[in-house]
Amino acid sequence: MQTSMESEDTKKIQEMKTDLNLLLECLKYQMDNAFSQKEALVTIHSICQQNSNASLYFREIGGLMFVKNLAKSSEHSMVKEAALYTLGAVAEQNVYCQQTLCTSELFEDLTWFLSNNDSNTNLKRMSVYVILVLVSNNRTGQTLVRETGCISVLSQLFKTVLSKYELNLSDGNVFQSYQLWSSVCSTLCVCVNNPQNDENQMLCSSLFPHANDWLINCMKPEIIRPICSFIGLTLANNTYVQKYFISVGGLDVLSQVLVQLESDSHKTLSSAKLAVVVTKTVDACIADNPTFGVVLSKYHIVSKLLALLLHESLDSGEKFSIILTVGHCTEDCEENQYDLFKSNGLPLMIQVLTESQNEELNKAATFVLHNCKKITEKLSLSLGEYSFDENEEQLKDVHMKEKNLEDYWKKAKEILHRIEQLEREGNEERVQREKYKDYVSSMNINIQNTLKHLHADSSGGGPKAEDKDKSQSTKLQSYKSHEVMSKACTNDDQMKTLLKSANPVNACYRESGQNKTLCKANSSCNQNLREETTFEKKNFVSQSSDHIFKHPTPIAKNTKQQLPVTDPFTLCSDIINKEVIGFLASDNCSKILKYRCSGCIAVGKSLNSRNFSKLLHSCPYQCDRHKVIVEAEDKYKSGLRKSLICNKKILLTPRRRRQLNNESTTPGGITRTEGCRPCSQIPQADQTPQVCGSLTGRRLVSF
Repeated sequence: MQTSMESEDTKKIQEMKTDLNLLLECLKYQMDNAFSQKEALVTIHSICQQNSNASLYFREIGGLMFVKNLAKSSEHSMVKEAALYTLGAVAEQNVYCQQTLCTSELFEDLTWFLSNNDSNTNLKRMSVYVILVLVSNNRTGQTLVRETGCISVLSQLFKTVLSKYELNLSDGNVFQSYQLWSSVCSTLCVCVNNPQNDENQMLCSSLFPHANDWLINCMKPEIIRPICSFIGLTLANNTYVQKYFISVGGLDVLSQVLVQLESDSHKTLSSAKLAVVVTKTVDACIADNPTFGVVLSKYHIVSKLLALLLHESLDSGEKFSIILTVGHCTEDCEENQYDLFKSNGLPLMIQVLTESQNEELNKAATFVLHNCKKITEKLSLSLGEYSFDENEEQLKDVHMKEKNLEDYWKKAKEILHRIEQLEREGNEERVQREKYKDYVSSMNINIQNTLKHLHADSSGGGPKAEDKDKSQSTKLQSYKSHEVMSKACTNDDQMKTLLKSANPVNACYRESGQNKTLCKANSSCNQNLREETTFEKKNFVSQSSDHIFKHPTPIAKNTKQQLPVTDPFTLCSDIINKEVIGFLASDNCSKILKYRCSGCIAVGKSLNSRNFSKLLHSCPYQCDRHKVIVEAEDKYKSGLRKSLICNKKILLTPRRRRQLNNESTTPGGITRTEGCRPCSQIPQADQTPQVCGSLTGRRLVSF
């Protein structure tokens, strides 16, 4: 299937190449037939529009340069128009074709077509189209259009193509002229922007006075949209051009147009949409120079924008443009801030901030509220201290309105305060988190050092150990005062739950009848304490009782009850272990293992395969490592038992086999036979079966 598709694609490509070759031959051999050449050029244009690779192939076979020369040398206007139209389409489809055609020679030819009075409107329009394609997204084209003087010719066309302000598009000639003028506007836009070209912006700024005249005298969408696009792109990110535009009255003209369109927006939907276009142009003028917003205050643009914002037909993108323009108007202009206040702009911004789910809208509304923060403080102190060029009666009216808006201002302050509070809380949480980590690490070190000293003192025995333990209790109590008092013991009843009965060897309690509390460490401190006690002090542990860290103590049958442990360190360790586990449970911390594995504690004893197996089987709290050992040993014994019985069944007579079956099912395990010499005893019911001790001993050594 895939092979057939590939062959079909190859066939189409081959057909496309054949068609282009034939069309190029037709152009070369039909020089006297203008109509045939026009038809061939239109067909080439159609093929290149459908397949981007066709443009590249047409350039490779020399068709691009031939059409270029044909547009210059042909005597027929229709052939020139068709040739330019084909060149523009090919360059638009393929960037390599654009680079091939982007030469000063072609720009000069296009300039001659535009400036020649004998050229008809359609030929000029095709020439402008080719310039547009060559300059778009091409800095080299922007440079050539300036150096060849083509941009000057375009500027002249911008001024002269439309001679009358009364635009009657129903007239065919006027409509063709308007199409040429609209194409010129689009070409000038790409000459100054994408990428931005400061030099071309300076040249095009000379058209601002003419554009202002058109905006004042012809407020139609067909004129306002192209001119606003041209103005916005020409002065974008260029402070010098922005100042020049304001100096020639451009911002005043835009303000007047915006006021008129906002007034008409209540009647027609198109006026509201067109007002948003003008709003974007106004924003481009003042975005880099907020001080220019003073010009807008004369026309109360802020109040007009707020009224426009309430229009139901606007989408979120258009509302964002309006709010952003309000933000730039109020950024550094108190007059516009006060205008926002008088026009109930504050509750409107709060409504947008609380109800809208659009993040961009919320940012723009927050931007406006931040701009009005200073004026809010001034008005909250005294309206009389804020001076404007208004008489006393107007100030009284404003004062009455201000009382009605007091609630809205409070809401705005609450929102701003909430934003600042959230930022502060976030910073404080980060700082406290770092402090807590440092504190926990220091607690770990201090607890470990204290237990080391406590261990050493308890091994010494006698009254000295008691004195040293009492000196250590002061340190432990200092740790406890930071950790326990801030978490568990918040009242006297909770303190009493931690009290223990008096013990002469316990160094972790307070003296002289005071509240006795234990130092509660976190889970990491508890783990470090256990590791320190188990691994670093293993010699001491091996000499003490086998059941120091095991709770409850395993009980075997037929054994006498052991004597109670009186070792000071043992008692203290058990108490600390219990209290730390209780503290972790009260704080909902993750629980750790409460008891120790006998196999881990008995490190250092003389162990063999028999007593070590008995030790592991008697421990109810085995670690993962020794649990694996026990399971492996039991599995091995079970398999050995089965194989032994099977072998004996094969060698014995039927009578002896039945007898052996009866013996193997008795509750004592397997019976010793002569065939298994390593087995040295018959296990009893209360003992773990001891099978092949020499074999299991070797398996234990491997672990």
